[in-house]
Parts: sequence; C-alpha cells; structure tokens
Amino acid sequence: MNAPAALPEPPFRRSPWSRVALAALVAYVVYASLQMEISAERVGTGMHNAARFFERMFPPNFERWELLLKGLFESLEIAVLASARGIVLALPVGLLAARNLMPAWATWPARAFIVACRSFHPVIVAIVFVKAVGFGALAGILALVVASIGFIGKLFTEAVEEISDKQVEAVRATGAPFGSILAFGVFPQVFSRFIGFATYQLDSNLRNSTMVGIVGAGGIGGTLFSAFQRFDYDFVCAILIAIISLIMLGEIAATGVRRVFLDGATLGELFRRGARTVRERRLEDD
Repeated sequence: MNAPAALPEPPFRRSPWSRVALAALVAYVVYASLQMEISAERVGTGMHNAARFFERMFPPNFERWELLLKGLFESLEIAVLASARGIVLALPVGLLAARNLMPAWATWPARAFIVACRSFHPVIVAIVFVKAVGFGALAGILALVVASIGFIGKLFTEAVEEISDKQVEAVRATGAPFGSILAFGVFPQVFSRFIGFATYQLDSNLRNSTMVGIVGAGGIGGTLFSAFQRFDYDFVCAILIAIISLIMLGEIAATGVRRVFLDGATLGELFRRGARTVRERRLEDD
C-alpha cells in the first residue's frame, strides 16, 4: 500500500509568542472599548438618531445648484493645483531620500522632511495655513501640497530603492552624467509606479479638498458645514451626492490616465529609446 501523503505545512507558523501577542491584542481591545464608553445602549441610541437624520435628508434639494457647482469647481481646482505642485516638489525630495542614489548627508534631511509632511492630517495643516494666509482656497492648496509631498515622496523613495542596479550600472558604464542615469536607468523602472502614486494622490486630494473647506480652506466643505449649521439637511444630501459624483468622475479619469501612461509597450519603447540614445552618445564621444 502506498504511504499516505504528508500533510502540507501550515501557512502560518504558530509559536507561544504569537499566542501571547494575540491574547494581549484582544485584552487591549476590550480595555479600550470600556475606556471609550462603548455600549449597546449608546449604539442603539445612535442608530435611532441616524434614522431620523436620514429621514430629514430625503428628498435632496438641488434648488441652489449654482452654489453647489461653485463649491465643487473650487474643490476640483484645489485638488488639481495641489496635486500638480505636490508631484513636482515630491520628485526631487524623493530622489534625495533614496539611499541607493544619494549620500547619507542628503538622505537624512530629505527623509526628515517627508516624515514631517506626513505627520499631520491635512485638516490640521489646513488650520495652520488658514491662520497664516487667511481663509480661502490658497490655504487648502498649501495644505494638500504638504500632504502630497509626504505621500508621494515616501512611496517614490521606496520605489527608487527597489529598482534593479543592473540597468543603472549599464547606463553608468557608458560614462553618462547623473541626469542621464536618472532619465535612462532610474525613471523607466519606476515610471509605472509613479503614475499610480500620482493618480491615487489626485483621488485622495479630491476627497481631502472637500474636508479642508470645513475649517475655512475653500471648496465645497465650507458649503457643507454651513448647511449643517442651518439644519438644511436636504441640501446636505444634495452636496453629498455631488461629492460622490465628483469622486467617481475622478476615479474614471484616473483609470483613463493609467491606461494611457501604463502601456507596457510604451514603457518598453521608452527604455529602449533611452538606452539607444546613451549608446549613440557614447560612440560619438569615442
């Protein structure tokens, strides 16, 4: 008779320390729930109040559509401007923070700057800029620029540090300057990921641009906050529907951008064209 097949090893290794960590996590969740005064009675009361709130929201009121469109367009402008400027500023910061390209004296300040940009929520940063430059869209743009630098700078740095050194060394062996090494050895390897980071950040800034307006930094958030203060819940519903529609349109646009820029053939041709250009320049120099 054939011997029974050996059972495969479990995908997750079990150890006494993992059980201790799981027990500690469960105990802390229970402790935190008790400290936060979370109870079934409060949840039930909240559900009842939410039902009354949603009853007052419907049907939505689109009579003030001009005010609604003005706030939406301002949020869109804030998101696009902040994304464009944040992406442009995040590129050099991300390169300076990459330890496989830059010396330690350059990477540590760049990494500290990225951490500082990521340390606070955009709403908190927006409050600071509202105090600095006053109410309006400028404060929202500056706040989202800081958020964009923190997010894209960190991910771009990690993408650069994960590239293959072979392509970089191949370009460097031709005697190409540092700019050519970046253009033909680094950027083609991280281009697709960078486009993904940029489109996600634009989508994130669309959402955040509706939040920073609550603290006076422009956009549809200010209109939404005013509607809440007036208990104008049917107009609140119309604003929420408009925000959801804006985010969905932004997602469709981001998908289109990814399809245009992330074509494998296009990226391959870009790298081949760059490598061919470097070889031709090397031959001319020789």
